[in-house]
Amino acid sequence: AGFFLQDNKLRLELYYIISKSIINFSEDITVAKINLKSTILEAKKDAMRNKDKPTLNTIRLILAEIKRVEVDERIDTDDNRILVILDKMLKQRRDSIDQYLSANRLDLADIEKAEVKIINRFLPEPLSDQEINELIVDAVKKSNATSMKDMGKVMSILKPKLQGRADIGSVSKRIKEFF
Repeated sequence: AGFFLQDNKLRLELYYIISKSIINFSEDITVAKINLKSTILEAKKDAMRNKDKPTLNTIRLILAEIKRVEVDERIDTDDNRILVILDKMLKQRRDSIDQYLSANRLDLADIEKAEVKIINRFLPEPLSDQEINELIVDAVKKSNATSMKDMGKVMSILKPKLQGRADIGSVSKRIKEFF
């Protein structure tokens, strides 16, 4: 009987220590970071509630592309990968806008422009020209780039910093002008 009582006392002490640790751990967590995918899903719900068809259709396109990447690559997408996906979708829309304008299809170009605005909602704030130039100068210094041959090194440093915040094509042109 003495062993049984001792065993229960240990269990209670252990339970107390564990529960106290859990409480302390949960108090340390202040604000959970909301990931981009959940933000997109919430926007989808809002668009459904507001009966906003164009927004809802664009968000469904975004979610379908994210799902396609997850299935094709057998991964769970993180925020960085979603930014890459959104950046690619923006590039496609911009190319479509140019083609529609050259074909004088203003109605289709307007649809694409509206989709660009909706996709931009989920991207971080764009960098200013000055910030981009500073990043280029820093990347050139870090990579010890001296000519156009070193552009790949510079781009590999810049791309993670610029993803979703600047058009990589225009940054590439700026780097060419820099050299």
